[in-house]
Amino acid sequence: MTSLSLIQRQMVESPLDLRLFVAGRAGTGKTTLGVERMRHLLAQGVRADSILMLTPQRTMQEPYLDLLYSPERGAGGEATSATIGGLARRMCELFWSLAAETAGFKHPDQPPVFLTLETAQYYMAYLARPLLEQGYFQSLTIDRNRLYSQILDNLNKAAVVGFPHTKIGEMMDAAWFGDPVQRRIYQDAQECANLFRAYCLEHNLLDFSLQLEIFADILWREGHVQDYLKRIYRHLIYDNVEEDAPRAHDIIREWLADFDSALLIYDTDAGYRYFLGGDAVTGYGLADACDERVELTDSFVSSEKIIALSDTLVAAITHRETEAADTSGALEFILKHYYPDMLDHVVARIKSLVEDKGIPPSEIVVLAPYLSDALRFSITNRLEAAGIPWRSHRPSRSLRDEPASRTLLTLSALAHPQWNIRPTKFDVSHALMFALNTDLIRAQLLTDIIYHQRDLGLSTFDQIKPEIQERITYALGERFTNLRNWLENYRQSAPQPLDFFLRRLFGETLSQPDYGFHTNMDAVRVASSLIESIKKFRQVMEPIVTDLTGFNSESSAGNGTGGNLSGLELGKEYIAMLEDGVIAAQYLEAWRSENVDAVLVAPAHTFLMMNHPVAVQFWLDPGSSGWVQRLAQPLTHPYVLSRHWEAGRLWTDADEVDAETESLARLTGGLLSRCREKVILALADLGETGYEQRGSLLRAFQKVLQNE
Repeated sequence: MTSLSLIQRQMVESPLDLRLFVAGRAGTGKTTLGVERMRHLLAQGVRADSILMLTPQRTMQEPYLDLLYSPERGAGGEATSATIGGLARRMCELFWSLAAETAGFKHPDQPPVFLTLETAQYYMAYLARPLLEQGYFQSLTIDRNRLYSQILDNLNKAAVVGFPHTKIGEMMDAAWFGDPVQRRIYQDAQECANLFRAYCLEHNLLDFSLQLEIFADILWREGHVQDYLKRIYRHLIYDNVEEDAPRAHDIIREWLADFDSALLIYDTDAGYRYFLGGDAVTGYGLADACDERVELTDSFVSSEKIIALSDTLVAAITHRETEAADTSGALEFILKHYYPDMLDHVVARIKSLVEDKGIPPSEIVVLAPYLSDALRFSITNRLEAAGIPWRSHRPSRSLRDEPASRTLLTLSALAHPQWNIRPTKFDVSHALMFALNTDLIRAQLLTDIIYHQRDLGLSTFDQIKPEIQERITYALGERFTNLRNWLENYRQSAPQPLDFFLRRLFGETLSQPDYGFHTNMDAVRVASSLIESIKKFRQVMEPIVTDLTGFNSESSAGNGTGGNLSGLELGKEYIAMLEDGVIAAQYLEAWRSENVDAVLVAPAHTFLMMNHPVAVQFWLDPGSSGWVQRLAQPLTHPYVLSRHWEAGRLWTDADEVDAETESLARLTGGLLSRCREKVILALADLGETGYEQRGSLLRAFQKVLQNE
């Protein structure tokens, strides 16, 4: 058992008929308490399958899953680890016959088709594309994938907050104060949302919003469903309550009295998922339904000086008076004139921490408000040159932008000439560079000679002139020959589903010694996410491909199907969807804090949701406005589409400033709660874009230094 404080041990060993609400800042041992409580329940003979463990998203369950999957676990049933959305899906699947007709599905006698984030965007694109051609959203400049995802986000917010999806446009319109043209955009977004929901009901499609609405509005009201859930689950552990949605809190509030025991865990300074509908206020309201309320105050992570820095910085951001505190040693600066010079010194400081101070690379994180491709390349390239291992995570990044996935998709196009997708020489040379683990010059030279774009042919290495072979090197030629032979053999065989093809290509060739994926763990993670994404797309689309007549006019014209997709065309259709910018859903492999001793490079909010404390944090460019400004979302609004917004009230600049201030205070407090020893601010006079920046975060740090 993990070493626990006295108060933690008392809560872990509390009676098996107690409903307990535990609050505290990050680092006070709340999740550790939850894991040990689960261990205690199992040790006391509680049936594992009677325990329900809830979190707002699956990525927060890792500490609990480590226990549930550990060898020390005894034989018996399995505890259920779920989100409220996952629970809704299970109930929709199990009690479909009870809900289908009431929910208004046209074919209640047919089974439902559950959509992922990706396939939901696929259908939204299918429905919205004709409207765009008619002039919808004409005044809006936005990538289509962002347009589709924001309309779906509105539907999700309606479901998680608990208002009719038909009121989305009306609510945003009532709060709008500005250009009247925006009101038309809200109407267009509402029409697309209505059209998507009608299509789902027509074809038995269930996206996240429809699953949750059916569970909360129909199934949860059914006595049979409630009896089933209350009979199976007798003990509840609910972590990160503050990040979950109001509708989840409603259900748990009604359910709480029927549990034999419950442990609800609440982070007092969090609420980072508000943009996804998370509601810390309704989450804290669950404390009233518990038998006891306990607050943890002692941090097991941050030093006293880091805590003092956190308190004074948050006070400076929120313009509150506070006493001067000793933060010496907790805060350090790297000040340079040019941005590249600043990055050089960041990496040099990391190297010094690792080699001179003995700090493991896994105890160091490099954070930025946004992690652009240029910044990611610049920092990771310097880390590689310094011999420092690194890993990176950007969940909002589309799979199409990852070099590893582009390599796999380019090779997929070469292996399937019937798709009529002809990669450019640029794409092929980059694919060969990555796959064959070589440099770009040799890869381009090889591509110029062996690749024939017109017929997708690949010449043999033997046909190259000897002097050019020597320039390319025979070792590279051997790797290319093996890859070419594999692709040619596949072309001569019966085509397979794209995810099957990629598993074979990866396992039989690309992951072998001397190839690009052999030691590149970041590329392996991307490949795993890509294959899982393709598999889910195929599983959803295969039963209903014939319904999508004419969805992709280019593929329809090219494959001679007259607009009907065949199963073998799904791979091509997936590539078309990815090229359209669809963002991949979350995959647990990308979030797992593997036992990799590597520096993490990530956006600040992503690091917060990983909930993994480190010794030293580097904050890049604290003068950037990106630390405080919300992303521009012209089709949705996380504050207006919530339970706490007064109907008909206008959203003004003052509201925006207040929201930004609250968000920045929450962000900085959360980061410092996950820091053990030191924060290093890396600041250049000229920022990443070449302009001088003096944002709110930097001004707050100046106040902290003046107070000292």
